[in-house]
Amino acid sequence: MRKLKKKRRKIKMGNDMKETKYMNPYLAGVLLGLLLLMTIYITGRGLGASGAIKSFTVAGVESVAPKHTASTKFYQEYAKEHQGASPLMNWLVFEVIGVVIGAFLSGLISDRLDLKFEKGPNATRRARWIGAIIGGILWGIGSQLGRGCTSGAALSGMAVMSTGGILTMMAIFAGAYAFAFFFRKLWI
Repeated sequence: MRKLKKKRRKIKMGNDMKETKYMNPYLAGVLLGLLLLMTIYITGRGLGASGAIKSFTVAGVESVAPKHTASTKFYQEYAKEHQGASPLMNWLVFEVIGVVIGAFLSGLISDRLDLKFEKGPNATRRARWIGAIIGGILWGIGSQLGRGCTSGAALSGMAVMSTGGILTMMAIFAGAYAFAFFFRKLWI
């Protein structure tokens, strides 16, 4: 029995993974909720990230192809909505920069700052890369079709008891459970 437990632990942790402690998920949830409430109180808006990606994209296209942005309806509407200011002068851009800095500092403080490629024992590096790229593309398309990312639609929507936010969160969890069945063998 004891050997079986040790073997299970090795399988669970992988070959080169070490066991790490993380924040209590209930405490993390409470802290995230308080952060969300402070954000709504201070800015009048909830949390989100996809708007920052759009701002980075618009700024990049404006710098590379200014004639294209001047003649395209999407970029004209974006400039009108943001009153001609630089796309990078958006509070979401500063939020995402803060998230990246905060994640770096968190990893540094907790001694989890490693550059590594994680995958399950049954997944190949190629499959993991292809999955990550396809997932990123689908996230980008979905966040634009859904007019926001999961943090904006679900978390901020639920914080103000929006029906759309509640339905979005339910759809996120239902989709995750449905897809987990098909992809679990890559991680177990």
